[in-house]
Amino acid sequence: MPPAMSQINDPKIAFAYLRPACVLLTREPTVVNVETLKGQLKDVNDATLQQLQEYVLFPLRFVLKVPGAKKEQLVQSVTEAVSYVLENTCIHSWETLHNLFSELCLCLSSSADPGKPADTSEELKAAVLRCLDALLHAAYGDIVFKIYEPIMLPGLGAAVSLLLALGEKEKSRDIQTAALKCLQALTLQCDCTQEHVVPSSEERCAVGSAMASFLPGITMATARIITGDLKQGHAVTVRAIKVWSRTVELVMEDVQLQSTESNKTPSADLGRIGQLMVLRTPEWVKNTAGKLSVLLKKIISCTSAHQHWRVRLAMVELADHLLAKCSRSLTECVGSLLEALVGAINDVEPRVRERCEVALREVSQRNQRCSGSSGTQTFTDILSENLHSLATSLPRLMRTSDDQKKLFVLNVFLGYLKILGPLVSVVLNSAAHLERISKALMQVLELDVMDVRIVEERSYAAAVETSTGSHESYTAHTQRKHFLYFTDEKIFSVLMEICRTLGYYGNIYLLTDHLLDLYCQSSVYRKQAAMVLNETVRGAAGIGVADQGQALETKVRESPATQEDIKAAAVSVIEEYTSLNNWHLITVSKETDRDRQDQQLLSPSRLLSISNSDAGSLQVSPSSSTSASTIHQLNSNIWQLCIQLEGIACCAQALGRDFRPLLMTSLYPVLEKAGEETLLVSQVALSSMWDISKACGYASLKELINENSDYLLNDISLNLQRLSQHPQAPPVLTVMLTHSDCSLLPLVGDIVQDVLTALDLSYERTAALFCSVLHALMKALARWFPSTCSRTSKSVSSRKSSSDQEDLSIRQFLLNYRKQKELAEGIGIDDDYNTEDREVPPTECEDVEDIGSPDVKAELPSHLSITKDVMERCIHLLSDPSLRLRLKVLDVLELCVQVLSEREDELLPMAHRCWPALLQRLTADDPLAVLRAFRVLCVLGETCGDFLRRRVTKEVLPKLSASLARQAPISAKAGPVYTHTLAYKLQLAVLQGLGSLCQRLDLAEADLDVVCEACLPYLSSRQPIRLQEACLSVFRHLIQVDPDTFWFTLNELHCPSSYIPHHPDLLPVQLNGTGRPRDEFSDNVFKLLKEEFGSVTETVNQPVS
Repeated sequence: MPPAMSQINDPKIAFAYLRPACVLLTREPTVVNVETLKGQLKDVNDATLQQLQEYVLFPLRFVLKVPGAKKEQLVQSVTEAVSYVLENTCIHSWETLHNLFSELCLCLSSSADPGKPADTSEELKAAVLRCLDALLHAAYGDIVFKIYEPIMLPGLGAAVSLLLALGEKEKSRDIQTAALKCLQALTLQCDCTQEHVVPSSEERCAVGSAMASFLPGITMATARIITGDLKQGHAVTVRAIKVWSRTVELVMEDVQLQSTESNKTPSADLGRIGQLMVLRTPEWVKNTAGKLSVLLKKIISCTSAHQHWRVRLAMVELADHLLAKCSRSLTECVGSLLEALVGAINDVEPRVRERCEVALREVSQRNQRCSGSSGTQTFTDILSENLHSLATSLPRLMRTSDDQKKLFVLNVFLGYLKILGPLVSVVLNSAAHLERISKALMQVLELDVMDVRIVEERSYAAAVETSTGSHESYTAHTQRKHFLYFTDEKIFSVLMEICRTLGYYGNIYLLTDHLLDLYCQSSVYRKQAAMVLNETVRGAAGIGVADQGQALETKVRESPATQEDIKAAAVSVIEEYTSLNNWHLITVSKETDRDRQDQQLLSPSRLLSISNSDAGSLQVSPSSSTSASTIHQLNSNIWQLCIQLEGIACCAQALGRDFRPLLMTSLYPVLEKAGEETLLVSQVALSSMWDISKACGYASLKELINENSDYLLNDISLNLQRLSQHPQAPPVLTVMLTHSDCSLLPLVGDIVQDVLTALDLSYERTAALFCSVLHALMKALARWFPSTCSRTSKSVSSRKSSSDQEDLSIRQFLLNYRKQKELAEGIGIDDDYNTEDREVPPTECEDVEDIGSPDVKAELPSHLSITKDVMERCIHLLSDPSLRLRLKVLDVLELCVQVLSEREDELLPMAHRCWPALLQRLTADDPLAVLRAFRVLCVLGETCGDFLRRRVTKEVLPKLSASLARQAPISAKAGPVYTHTLAYKLQLAVLQGLGSLCQRLDLAEADLDVVCEACLPYLSSRQPIRLQEACLSVFRHLIQVDPDTFWFTLNELHCPSSYIPHHPDLLPVQLNGTGRPRDEFSDNVFKLLKEEFGSVTETVNQPVS
């Protein structure tokens, strides 16, 4: 046929065209002849091919029916040709359908064992399966239903067995999928895009009766495929789920089982074939449902948490189909089907989640349509019983399952609550259900409190700056809770959503009372009950609950929790949390006698409630002195406080601005814990303060504190008068100062005086406590009133910059040198004296103008007056035996100097008074105190350097220099262990502070020489590395003060290059370090000269001698 021609549409021409190939194939069944015919078939259009279908299929079927062994390639070519014919035509003859169906099944089966697939190539199996699928789709009209007549049961059973065996045992995924697709088409449940025969109700019932005979085999085999090796791929699993689902739906459909056709007795003419038929009687349905329930549970357990979303989607569709079509016949399976459905309500894949929501909404609507009937009661009972059963097994599953399984189980739990909707309140009215659900949550949420770091980490509230603090910064650094039975954060999120859903749909009064009972009954459940209670209150307000636009129930909650209900619950929760026994818990261990004294003040055996004015409500908490607190107990207390703080924040979020009246009783306790020494408690308290301020409409913590400062300060003032009963008053004041602004100063002035008075009266017991308050106060004053005075450092820098601008002139240098020499010999002194007499100092003129004016001292600003009072106390506390207290006092003293620096006339007398005590810290104290004292001395030097210069040079430098000189030979010879000694720490502290001190005090040349002599040994490479680095820093500072002198000193020690004069009349420069061999000082000297005086060329490169 010419290639330019189109497809043949005339049957006569087509017959003439195909006849030679058909005859040749019948005579000679070869692959070549089959391929020739297949090629010619493509030249005939579909309508013409339909008329010639029987004629074309005859030679192809003849090849398949020829007895004896046939080549696989030949059979494959024949089935491909038949597939082409069937895909483009329809089968109108039952005989053709029956014969082809039998022949294709024979091609798949083994000749030795017809019940098993033949051991042929994968290509042949794929071609036969494709042909069989095309045959089932090509069957037209009623003839396809003849396959399901009782007489066809043996052949149908053989085909089902072959397809199941291929789907289960075959190694090729494509063949597995194709076999299962054929099986799906065989049950008239194919879901491809082709047109399919739509059976009537009677025809569907007949198909269902026929497939009932094979239901056990199909469901068991496909269940094995579904629960098999994950390596088979998701496509095979999805196809097997569809076969299982559609077959069960076909056989167990409620509509069919209500028909009399399903129980029709088989005809006696069938003989033994009649024994293969199954009568779908109620007893058979009940037994089958029980067996299917076992398989279904196994399938759900393996696929509910499958890693591929298409498998999870197929399970959602399975549950949806069976609940919609078979809910009455599969009563025993309804619970498992609901479990599979609700388990996907929070799936990570949006398509699965959306399909699940649609399915659950349909289930809910079907439930409502049957409202008032026995079916509704049964359905609700199933849901509540499933919920109770799951709650019973939840602790066991959380202990034994992996995280993926735990997440699925919790999603199922959450799904039950969502599908019940408002009926949750009815379910919780059952004491058994409420007890079981609450106890399950208590056991699942048990915390792991054995982490020692929680107890060890300490906080310093004064170190938190309001300028840098934010809600995100506090929450980001808050330690995550660790639970005994799970680690995945997603599991915790689902648990919290369960609690919120209970609060949203449940009775808030019932839940609050029950959970508070659990909270009070046992310390084992206290933390878990508080967590559940917190989220329940938030859920009652609708916070964190799933979007109600996608709610499963269409009717609104009958009795939603009002704002008054939530407020009543919040008040009872906060009162319980902040009660004496639950709020003042021990969170620090007692190690030293001094710490024990402080702790006795912080946690006395008798404490009064600050917010409760009823004297009759005084409770006595047991003293902890009788039993040592273990790490477990301390951690438990810490986490309990953290959860209770979160609970107060949750109540604020639930009430919004309506929480403002409750701030009078709840804000003070939160501020107490914000000043807690334990880091975790402090962080959570600050985070809760941010939540409260946001919920109440405050822009920041500063605004929250300022707006409520009146009654807070009133409570602090009253509690400071009874400090033994209210030891947390100072930390509350500390937190307020840390997070407020200068507008608080007028209000806090009287309280500061109360603090100072209390410190004067009993400083031995309260010094450590009040020092933290004073530190926070001074830090706040330094932040509110920043100092702009730095006279000494500015004069030094300006002098240096002016000297740098002078032009280098050798002539002028020599003239100046000659003048200085003459003055030293007494020549020209009188002239200079007369010149000075003629100059009138400007200060005298200013003094003359002020003669006669009254000497009235202006009143100091309040912040300076407070600073002077605080500094006065620091002078007395600098000699305290406690190192910890001395360090605190030195920090406070440094801040006092910074604040007073703007008024030198006030600072200098105070510096004079504190000098003796500070001198002791500088010369005879722990290295930590020496370092802090140096810092104070440097701050003093910035503002009153002239005042301190003589004192430092006379009383400090000689002792420090002597100490450095004594220890230098020892540290040079010591080994690596020396760096852990106290002597090393002292050397390091002195060297680190000495350079900046000399520079700020602008010491004279003789004093600088003393420092230089003491520090030079530390330039040795034999010294520890950190001592060398500290010594280098000293010389860098000294070079800034007098570069010429120290250039000369360093070159005398080691001169890396020779200096040639610029003029021949000048004598050559001879330095002692010139030509000296490389020694232990060379490296550090060379480094200093190169860094501070520019690049030099080293002329001697010899090993250290």
